[in-house]
Amino acid sequence: MTDGAAIRGNDGSKWLYTDIVKDHFFNPRNILYHGEEKDFQADAQGRVGSPACGDEMVIWLKIDPKKEKITECKWQTFGCGSAIASTSVLSVMLTENGGMNLEEALKIRPQDIMDRLGGLPARKIHCSVLGDKALQAAINDWFRKTGQHERVITEGSKIVDTEHNITEKDVEEAVLDGARDIEDVLKKLQIKKVESEVEHTLEQLIRFYTEKYFG
Repeated sequence: MTDGAAIRGNDGSKWLYTDIVKDHFFNPRNILYHGEEKDFQADAQGRVGSPACGDEMVIWLKIDPKKEKITECKWQTFGCGSAIASTSVLSVMLTENGGMNLEEALKIRPQDIMDRLGGLPARKIHCSVLGDKALQAAINDWFRKTGQHERVITEGSKIVDTEHNITEKDVEEAVLDGARDIEDVLKKLQIKKVESEVEHTLEQLIRFYTEKYFG
């Protein structure tokens, strides 16, 4: 680990941030500041978390459809300095050297992000996971928009519609992003219609997550 700044936590312990972390925190790369979203014509978007209950991360991608390469990556976060630095360096990793293709991007691990930063304090490791999940959500968005539902990544979440690979997590994120009914959820997932049995399950999940986050 390179020399860094020691920051004292609430319990009196010291967290050591590397110079790379400090650089990406004070000079974040590829960030979209508030109000600039409408001017960035993204091909895919991924959102995880919620500012109402903690950290939130949003990633926008521009993708070359022929090569499936990420040509641009923009992002915003409601989070700490580690979350900002982690997503900043992730955006560089995705677009350097002509851009990663989607299969390469999906192989990025939180550990790879931390390695590029020179490490993070143990209690801040979850910040690199947040960016990783937002990236996966954005790539899933691209798969859905291009009709490649069989390529949607569903790891770690129960599938509620096998035809379109809709998961409980997809419904949760849609509700956090403003969806309040079946029509809203399907629109966000780029799906026109599902079976009636799936509709019933989705309605139950929408009610559950709406009550959970919004009362």
